Amino acid sequence: MTKLCIIYNTAPRYREAIFSAIDAEYDCDWYFGRTKSDIKEMDTSLLKRVTYYETVGNPDKLYWKRGLLRLLLRKDYCNFFMLAEVRSVTDWFFLWLAATFFPKKRVYLWTHGWYGRESGIIARLKLWSFGHVAGTFVYGDRARCLLIEQGIDADKLWAIHNSLHYDEQLAIRNGLKRTARYVEHFGNTDPVLVFIGRLTAVKRLDMLIDALAMLRQQGCVVNAVLVGDGTERCRLEQMVSIKGLADKVWFYGASYGESENAQLLYDADLCVSPGNVGLTAIHAMTFGTPVVSHNQFENQMPEFEAIKPGVTGDFFEHGDVAQLAFTIARWLDNHKTDREKVRQNCYEEIDTKWNPHYQIDLIRKKLKLV
Repeated sequence: MTKLCIIYNTAPRYREAIFSAIDAEYDCDWYFGRTKSDIKEMDTSLLKRVTYYETVGNPDKLYWKRGLLRLLLRKDYCNFFMLAEVRSVTDWFFLWLAATFFPKKRVYLWTHGWYGRESGIIARLKLWSFGHVAGTFVYGDRARCLLIEQGIDADKLWAIHNSLHYDEQLAIRNGLKRTARYVEHFGNTDPVLVFIGRLTAVKRLDMLIDALAMLRQQGCVVNAVLVGDGTERCRLEQMVSIKGLADKVWFYGASYGESENAQLLYDADLCVSPGNVGLTAIHAMTFGTPVVSHNQFENQMPEFEAIKPGVTGDFFEHGDVAQLAFTIARWLDNHKTDREKVRQNCYEEIDTKWNPHYQIDLIRKKLKLV
């Protein structure tokens, strides 16, 4: 079997399913960086052959990956599949060397691709790289369309999307039933908004608290559950207290049990992520909960594409609390009687595109090894 060399910055646990599928499909050598990220890593012993490389420099600025350029010299490595990182000087040298001196070797990229805010040298470097590799797997359809507009060959661009622990989650999902957990906690039957993830500033959960207060003033009373912990928790708790919302907001805390998280999402009416939504959207929709997030797509994470307005969620005007409150109220009013239909819409979106089976099928079709 032809060997595949895969270079990735880290081994995040949420990619365990797709990495394991790739490892089973191909004869892989994996190269992961040693990072200090707060993202949980998978157990890499599940993969056949793993090597860790060291990094030098500041990952938030420019840095170097030790020992990776010499991989181009290995005769048994003719196929590379790598995450291209803008701040990695090594990646740019790697791609230039491969295109200039090793044209018979195939390099495929797995990357965000194009946000739509690129300019200057970064824009030129990215476009050059996409034009000089065998193909690029981008996270979303928007990035693919934008790159085609920039002149990149459509036949060398594919939207691979993203995924979580789909099979495990699907098994849990099939056994879920609605519970009275929120009714018991809040002592009412008001609609329940949920957020799941780290409570950090980039998530703009302060906007959610402000929107709750605004909705109450307008006569639209809702409950909110924040599942997770993080640096913003104390500030958010203070906001809730000042606005008199202590009985309407449940700081559930960090929860790592998938069955527990599944029930919390399944029982909610709407997931609200005022900042960048990311994998929160996939997690929520996997268990049938629609999602609201902002509409500044060039600054969104690619998972925003799972949100189909009026079907699996909605968008509000970026940074506008009044618009967020209006969007929440409109969604709850428009979908009072079709919760199960919305749930099925969310399932269909995830089951069609946002799972490791879709991803490995696409990789099989498009990754042509030599």
